[in-house]
Amino acid sequence: MRVTRELPALAAGAVDVSFVIQGYEEVVTDDTAWNEHSHPWHELLWNAHGASTAVVDSTVWCITPTLGLWMPAGRLHSASAVAGTSYRAHFFRHGTVSALPDEPVAVNITPLLRLLLDRLGEPQLSPRSRDVTEAMVLDVLRPSPRALLVQLPTSPLLRPIVDAVRADPSDQRTLTGWATALGCSARTLTRAFRTETGTSFARWVAAVRAQHAVHLLARGFEVDVVADAVGYRSASAFGAAFRRTTGTTPGRFRTR
Repeated sequence: MRVTRELPALAAGAVDVSFVIQGYEEVVTDDTAWNEHSHPWHELLWNAHGASTAVVDSTVWCITPTLGLWMPAGRLHSASAVAGTSYRAHFFRHGTVSALPDEPVAVNITPLLRLLLDRLGEPQLSPRSRDVTEAMVLDVLRPSPRALLVQLPTSPLLRPIVDAVRADPSDQRTLTGWATALGCSARTLTRAFRTETGTSFARWVAAVRAQHAVHLLARGFEVDVVADAVGYRSASAFGAAFRRTTGTTPGRFRTR
């Protein structure tokens, strides 16, 4: 069963709030999608367990227990999560100053940041302790150099490749093979991928595979099963590619 939740699109600062940082946590019992919406406050999305997805314009972001996503106030985005995902959302009052940019950006959910965010949820926290903890959260918030994202090309030329690889990340067709199928040159496709995604075809495919792998690992699939599902001939080759993209091993991710 898939559930769609409808939320409004609100401009940055459109709603005045009393909080500086307010947390929310939920375990979704069904596969769940959120329509394109925006909040009047900033949002830090991360998961206590499992993996979820947020889409901003043509960029697909993967959210995990160690890699969150900073969503600035007023920025349109949609999202989805599979049943069993425990997601966390911390809302920051519009105008709150941090080291994060006014653009969506990946954030490392470090053990320290997680402890501080958990502390804000303690019901008996004194106003003084809350002020100190909120200041520490804002002090340690930093962009991550390892965003797990996929930029989706939108041109008619690349759309068949995008649809095929996202539907089946184990697709082994090379750029030359795709050029033959689409009736153009490999050089044309190379230029198009660079222009639309800022990266090469091979790295784009690796990112799609990594996102798909993260979702399978989060659902408890064994590493060798995931490796095969995303097109690697061995678990070791998959592990090396996964680590290059995510900064961690499939086994360590699976146990989180």
